[in-house]
Amino acid sequence: MKRTALLTVAEMVQSENLTMQAGTSGQALMEQAGKAVAEAILARWTNRSVVVLCGPGNNGGDGLVIARCLGEAGWPVRVALLGEWAAFKGDALIQARYWDPASCVPLHPDALEGASLVVDALFGSGLSRPLSDMAATTLQAVAQSGVPMVAVDVPSGVFGDTGESAGAVQAALTVTFFRKKPAHVLLPGRALCGEVAVADIGLRADVGDFVKPATFENTPEYWRSDWPALTADHHKYQRGHALVYGGGVMTGASRLSARAAARAGAGLTTVAVPESAWPVYAAALNSIMVHPLSGQDSVELAASLREVLRDARISAVLLGPGAAGGLARGVRPLAEVALASGRPVVLDADALSAFEDDPDALFALIKATRGPVVMTPHEGEFARLFPQAKALPATDKLSRARWAAHRSGAVVVLKGADTVIAAPDGMALVNTNAPPTLATAGAGDVLAGLITGLLAQGMAVFHAAAAAVWLHGEAARAFGAGLIADDLPDQLPAVLQKLLQPG
Repeated sequence: MKRTALLTVAEMVQSENLTMQAGTSGQALMEQAGKAVAEAILARWTNRSVVVLCGPGNNGGDGLVIARCLGEAGWPVRVALLGEWAAFKGDALIQARYWDPASCVPLHPDALEGASLVVDALFGSGLSRPLSDMAATTLQAVAQSGVPMVAVDVPSGVFGDTGESAGAVQAALTVTFFRKKPAHVLLPGRALCGEVAVADIGLRADVGDFVKPATFENTPEYWRSDWPALTADHHKYQRGHALVYGGGVMTGASRLSARAAARAGAGLTTVAVPESAWPVYAAALNSIMVHPLSGQDSVELAASLREVLRDARISAVLLGPGAAGGLARGVRPLAEVALASGRPVVLDADALSAFEDDPDALFALIKATRGPVVMTPHEGEFARLFPQAKALPATDKLSRARWAAHRSGAVVVLKGADTVIAAPDGMALVNTNAPPTLATAGAGDVLAGLITGLLAQGMAVFHAAAAAVWLHGEAARAFGAGLIADDLPDQLPAVLQKLLQPG
C-alpha cells in the first residue's frame, strides 16, 4: 500500500529538478501541468467565458498553457496579466511567445467583466508574503462576484508549507501536481482549496527515494500493516490489558476512554479509581473492570496505583481524562508512577495540566521512562505546556508539533480539525477526515482511549496514535449529525469491519 506523502515547496522543487536532470524539460512539465488543469476544467464545467489571471512566474506560465488549451477547445478565454509582459522568463517566456501581448489585459477587477469562470494562476505554493494590492483587490472581486474559481497549485495567497492565508479567497477547485502539499491539508488552506485534484505531470515516480519526505497524510496506508492481528488461539491477555485512571469527581471522561479502549480491541480494560468513587463506576460499566485504589490524597492514590501496575499483564496506561476534577496538580504523583512503570503511557487533559508550571520535569520523566509516551494536547494545553513554541509562527502547526515532540521525547497529537501527529524523530502526519461534529465534549477522552487500546495490543506508538486519530474521525463521519461523545465507541465495530475487510 502506498503512503500519501505531502511534499514541502522545497521538496517539490527538488522533485522537478531530479526529473529534469533525468531528461524531461521544464517546458514539458509546464505543458503537462497546464493541460492537466484545462482537462480538469473541461471535465467539470460546460463551455463558458473564462478569465485566466496570470502572474509573472511559472504559475503564470501554467496559466498561459491553460488559456491556450481552453481556447483550442472552443472556449472564449481572456488573459489578465499581473505586471509587465517582459517580466516572463525561462519556461514561462516560451509560453508567452504563443501570445500577442496586445490580446491580454492588465490584472484589474474590470478584467472579470462577463466571466463565468476564473482561473487563478497568479502565484504558486512558494509565496511567502502577502499579496500585492492589485492581486488582492482582484481576488476579492472574484470572491464578491460569486463566479467559481479554479486555483493552480494553491489559491494565491496560501503558503504551501503551512496552509497560512495572506489574502487568499475561496476556490471551487484546486489542481496541484504530483503530490499534495501541507497547504492542501492544513487549515485554513485546506478549506480555501475546495476540491483538490492531484495531476500526474510526468515527474519521476522514484523521486521519493531521493527527496525522503517526512510529512504524510494520515490514511490507513501509513499504519494498516501494523494493525494488531488476531488468531484463533489468542486469549484476552494476548490482546492486551488497558488500564485507565478514573478520577473521583468527573467520572464520565474516563468511562468514555475505557469504552473506547475496549472497542479498539484491548482484551481487557480496567478503570482504577478512588475507593469513594468505585460504586459510581461499577454501576455504569459492564464489560469494563473497576479496581478501587486506597488512599485519601494523590500521594496515597499513586502508591496504590503503583501496586496495581505490578501486574505484568497490564500493557498500556491512560492518565488524564477526568483525573483531577479541576485540581490538576494532584495528578502529578500519579503521572510519575505511570511513567516509571515502563508501560506505554497516554497523557491527556489533567495529566498535561499537572505539569504546566514545570514542563521540563515532565519531559525529563518521559525521557527516563522505558516505554513510549503519547501526549494529546489541544491548542490551549499545548500553549501552556510548550511556551517556547511561541517563538514559532502560530500558523505553522506542523513545525510546532514537531518541535514539541522533539523537545518532550513523546509522540505529540496536536488536536484540532487538522490534527497533527508528530514523532520525536521528525516524522509527522496530518489528519483530514475529522468532521465538525467532533467539536463536542468528551470527544478527546474517546480519542485518548482509542490510542491506549491500540498501544495495549502492541501497536507501534506512532502508528497507534495515527490510527486512533483516523478511527476517531471515521466514527464521527459514520454517525453524522447529532453526535455526542457517547456515540463514538459504538460506531467503531462498523468502521473496523470496513477497515479490516480483505482487499
